[in-house]
Amino acid sequence: MLKLIELFVFWYPAIMSVTWVIGGVIFYFFNEKRDPLPLYETPMVSILVPCFNEASTIENTVRRLSELEYPNYEIIAINDGSSDNTSEIINGLLDKYDKLRFIDLKENNGKANALYLGLMAAKGEILMGVDSDAYILPDALNYMVPHFTNPYNGERVGAVTGNPRVRNRSSMLAKLQLCEYASIVSLIKRTQRIWGKVMTVSGVVVAFRKRALMDSKLWDRDMITEDIGVTWKLEKNFWDVRYEPHALCMMLVPETVKGLFKQRRRWSRGGMEILKRHFDIFSSWERRRMLPVYLEQIVSIVWAVCWFFLLILLILGLIFHNTWYALPYIWKSLFLSVVCTIQFIVALLLDKRYDKNLFKNAIVVVWYPFLYWYLNAIIVLTTVPSLFIHRKKLAKWDSPDRGLE
Repeated sequence: MLKLIELFVFWYPAIMSVTWVIGGVIFYFFNEKRDPLPLYETPMVSILVPCFNEASTIENTVRRLSELEYPNYEIIAINDGSSDNTSEIINGLLDKYDKLRFIDLKENNGKANALYLGLMAAKGEILMGVDSDAYILPDALNYMVPHFTNPYNGERVGAVTGNPRVRNRSSMLAKLQLCEYASIVSLIKRTQRIWGKVMTVSGVVVAFRKRALMDSKLWDRDMITEDIGVTWKLEKNFWDVRYEPHALCMMLVPETVKGLFKQRRRWSRGGMEILKRHFDIFSSWERRRMLPVYLEQIVSIVWAVCWFFLLILLILGLIFHNTWYALPYIWKSLFLSVVCTIQFIVALLLDKRYDKNLFKNAIVVVWYPFLYWYLNAIIVLTTVPSLFIHRKKLAKWDSPDRGLE
């Protein structure tokens, strides 16, 4: 049994790494390398910007969103009961930006609730969600909207997720996340798109068809990660979810271990909630294409548990035996590090067209398999109890780590 656990802990990340590389390369040659879809029509797009304590970032976000090349859109800022002066700042921007509208909520009821109310006020059939500390590049909508208006299969499209890029790069932790988004997040989305089912849209930059959201009963306001939840609801209702790497969004990421741990723990808890809430896909043959994504999520949790178990055995072995006991694990770790490095190189080559400075920051990836894998595995272990907790109230948010000043 112990031998099987060792083989699983060793081979699972290696096989998944190869799978992501192959999927990413296939996506590049059959989708990404081709000319982007032409912009047939320019329907009204409503950009929803939910805010909570964003006094330091919201003005820059609104200004950037007002500079888009797309001709037909509105910006709806939704203040979700901020305790700072976010509301006053947005009110002061209304006369300056004609496209800006404002919903001022007095109580913090969570991002999903803010998006829900923004949808009710939106004029557009296409809704775009952008975080209040981020901004999309001027041409982003020109790449995303054609997926919805394509006369061949655009009617099936329920959501298009964009390509988040890290803009704060002053620390090693931020540079690690820059490489992670390019080499892990983007690569996985490419591969999942080849499979036909994307695990989650990126909440920081995503466009929805309003009709698809209504058909799927909108966002789950009791889920801690509304972006994962709405993705699964759309796909369970047979709406297509796509990844558009040309639609770039510049965002801020945590630059402290505490902030990163808090963010990733929320993501992990959201993944646990998804597994519990959408177990019924196994009872539907029509939803069989969602099974690989679901099973991969389960296997990744099992891997974290098995990894921790072997880590304990390794520590005990070093204490009660000698250092030779650790040699097989050291060599296997080095092999996985090499596989991880190859994955990073391939992914960075795919993504360098979107960020010319990507390789300048890539030297820090040598720390990724040694530190980041372990941190994420520990976070998964701490959130396993979420599988047995039923949330009955709105999932409220608090202020995240926006990076070092």
